[in-house]
Amino acid sequence: MKQAAIAALLAAGTTFTAIPDAVAQQAATVKSAPQANVKYKVVFQVSDNDPAKWNLALNNAKNVQADLGKENVETEIVAYGPGLNMLRTESKVADRLNGALDDNVALIACDNTMHNMKLTNADLIGGIGHVKAGVVHLMERQRQGWSYIRP
Repeated sequence: MKQAAIAALLAAGTTFTAIPDAVAQQAATVKSAPQANVKYKVVFQVSDNDPAKWNLALNNAKNVQADLGKENVETEIVAYGPGLNMLRTESKVADRLNGALDDNVALIACDNTMHNMKLTNADLIGGIGHVKAGVVHLMERQRQGWSYIRP
Protein backbone atom coordinates (compact mmCIF):
# COMPACT_ATOMS: atom_id res chain seq x y z
CA MET A 1 0.00 0.00 0.00
CA LYS A 2 2.85 2.39 0.84
CA GLN A 3 4.47 1.73 -2.52
CA ALA A 4 1.25 2.53 -4.38
CA ALA A 5 0.84 5.77 -2.44
CA ILE A 6 4.43 6.78 -3.12
CA ALA A 7 4.08 5.93 -6.82
CA ALA A 8 0.90 8.03 -7.04
CA LEU A 9 2.62 10.99 -5.41
CA LEU A 10 5.63 10.66 -7.71
CA ALA A 11 3.38 10.48 -10.76
CA ALA A 12 1.68 13.68 -9.60
CA GLY A 13 5.05 15.40 -9.38
CA THR A 14 5.07 15.65 -5.60
CA THR A 15 8.41 15.97 -3.87
CA PHE A 16 8.92 14.57 -0.38
CA THR A 17 11.41 12.96 1.87
CA ALA A 18 9.23 10.31 3.56
CA ILE A 19 5.61 9.33 4.13
CA PRO A 20 4.86 8.51 7.77
CA ASP A 21 3.09 5.18 8.45
CA ALA A 22 0.11 7.03 9.97
CA VAL A 23 -0.47 8.95 6.73
CA ALA A 24 -0.30 5.77 4.65
CA GLN A 25 -2.77 4.02 6.99
CA GLN A 26 -5.16 6.97 6.89
CA ALA A 27 -5.09 6.98 3.10
CA ALA A 28 -6.00 3.29 3.11
CA THR A 29 -9.12 3.89 5.24
CA VAL A 30 -10.57 6.82 3.29
CA LYS A 31 -14.14 6.06 2.25
CA SER A 32 -14.55 5.81 -1.48
CA ALA A 33 -17.28 7.87 -3.09
CA PRO A 34 -20.02 6.19 -5.13
CA GLN A 35 -18.97 5.65 -8.72
CA ALA A 36 -20.48 8.07 -11.19
CA ASN A 37 -23.25 6.66 -13.39
CA VAL A 38 -23.37 3.40 -11.42
CA LYS A 39 -26.66 2.28 -9.93
CA TYR A 40 -26.16 0.11 -6.88
CA LYS A 41 -28.76 -2.60 -6.28
CA VAL A 42 -29.49 -4.22 -2.94
CA VAL A 43 -32.18 -6.67 -1.88
CA PHE A 44 -32.97 -7.46 1.75
CA GLN A 45 -34.70 -10.63 2.93
CA VAL A 46 -37.06 -10.56 5.90
CA SER A 47 -38.71 -13.86 6.74
CA ASP A 48 -39.19 -13.31 10.48
CA ASN A 49 -42.38 -12.08 12.14
CA ASP A 50 -40.33 -9.80 14.34
CA PRO A 51 -40.57 -5.99 14.49
CA ALA A 52 -36.92 -5.82 15.58
CA LYS A 53 -35.81 -7.63 12.39
CA TRP A 54 -37.97 -5.34 10.29
CA ASN A 55 -36.60 -2.25 12.01
CA LEU A 56 -33.08 -3.51 11.38
CA ALA A 57 -33.83 -4.10 7.68
CA LEU A 58 -35.45 -0.66 7.38
CA ASN A 59 -32.48 0.95 9.15
CA ASN A 60 -30.07 -0.87 6.82
CA ALA A 61 -31.99 0.29 3.75
CA LYS A 62 -32.06 3.87 5.02
CA ASN A 63 -28.32 3.79 5.80
CA VAL A 64 -27.48 2.44 2.33
CA GLN A 65 -29.48 5.25 0.74
CA ALA A 66 -27.88 7.86 3.02
CA ASP A 67 -24.37 6.62 2.27
CA LEU A 68 -24.70 6.12 -1.48
CA GLY A 69 -27.47 8.64 -2.21
CA LYS A 70 -31.08 7.64 -2.89
CA GLU A 71 -30.62 8.35 -6.57
CA ASN A 72 -27.67 5.93 -6.75
CA VAL A 73 -29.23 2.82 -5.24
CA GLU A 74 -32.19 0.61 -6.03
CA THR A 75 -33.47 -0.98 -2.82
CA GLU A 76 -35.92 -3.84 -2.25
CA ILE A 77 -37.09 -5.64 0.87
CA VAL A 78 -38.63 -9.03 0.13
CA ALA A 79 -40.95 -10.58 2.72
CA TYR A 80 -42.06 -14.18 2.78
CA GLY A 81 -43.06 -16.76 5.35
CA PRO A 82 -43.76 -15.32 8.80
CA GLY A 83 -42.09 -12.05 7.75
CA LEU A 84 -45.13 -11.25 5.64
CA ASN A 85 -47.12 -10.51 8.80
CA MET A 86 -45.20 -7.27 9.24
CA LEU A 87 -46.61 -5.99 5.92
CA ARG A 88 -50.16 -6.21 7.23
CA THR A 89 -52.17 -3.04 7.81
CA GLU A 90 -52.05 -3.51 11.59
CA SER A 91 -48.28 -4.08 11.63
CA LYS A 92 -46.25 -2.57 14.46
CA VAL A 93 -43.88 -1.14 11.83
CA ALA A 94 -46.56 0.16 9.42
CA ASP A 95 -45.48 3.80 9.83
CA ARG A 96 -41.87 2.93 9.08
CA LEU A 97 -42.94 0.85 6.07
CA ASN A 98 -44.89 3.80 4.68
CA GLY A 99 -41.83 5.99 5.21
CA ALA A 100 -39.66 3.48 3.37
CA LEU A 101 -42.11 3.41 0.46
CA ASP A 102 -41.96 7.23 0.38
CA ASP A 103 -38.14 6.93 0.19
CA ASN A 104 -38.31 4.63 -2.85
CA VAL A 105 -37.65 1.39 -0.99
CA ALA A 106 -39.66 -1.32 -2.75
CA LEU A 107 -41.48 -3.59 -0.31
CA ILE A 108 -42.30 -6.91 -1.93
CA ALA A 109 -44.63 -9.66 -0.75
CA CYS A 110 -44.42 -13.31 -1.74
CA ASP A 111 -47.68 -14.40 -3.40
CA ASN A 112 -47.10 -18.03 -2.40
CA THR A 113 -47.03 -17.00 1.26
CA MET A 114 -50.06 -14.75 0.80
CA HIS A 115 -51.97 -17.66 -0.70
CA ASN A 116 -50.94 -20.02 2.11
CA MET A 117 -51.90 -17.44 4.75
CA LYS A 118 -55.14 -16.65 2.89
CA LEU A 119 -54.23 -12.94 2.66
CA THR A 120 -55.33 -10.46 0.01
CA ASN A 121 -53.98 -7.06 -0.99
CA ALA A 122 -56.61 -5.50 1.30
CA ASP A 123 -54.82 -7.12 4.26
CA LEU A 124 -51.54 -5.35 3.44
CA ILE A 125 -50.52 -1.72 3.65
CA GLY A 126 -50.83 0.14 0.34
CA GLY A 127 -47.97 0.23 -2.12
CA ILE A 128 -46.66 -3.29 -1.58
CA GLY A 129 -45.28 -5.03 -4.68
CA HIS A 130 -45.68 -8.74 -5.37
CA VAL A 131 -43.66 -11.62 -6.73
CA LYS A 132 -44.83 -15.19 -7.22
CA ALA A 133 -42.12 -16.70 -5.02
CA GLY A 134 -40.00 -14.61 -2.65
CA VAL A 135 -37.14 -17.10 -2.52
CA VAL A 136 -36.97 -17.36 -6.32
CA HIS A 137 -37.02 -13.56 -6.58
CA LEU A 138 -34.04 -13.38 -4.22
CA MET A 139 -32.21 -15.98 -6.31
CA GLU A 140 -32.94 -14.05 -9.50
CA ARG A 141 -31.76 -10.78 -7.99
CA GLN A 142 -28.50 -12.36 -6.85
CA ARG A 143 -27.98 -13.83 -10.30
CA GLN A 144 -28.52 -10.33 -11.75
CA GLY A 145 -25.73 -9.02 -9.54
CA TRP A 146 -27.77 -7.47 -6.74
CA SER A 147 -26.20 -7.38 -3.29
CA TYR A 148 -28.11 -9.68 -0.92
CA ILE A 149 -28.52 -8.86 2.76
CA ARG A 150 -30.38 -10.77 5.45
CA PRO A 151 -30.43 -8.69 8.64
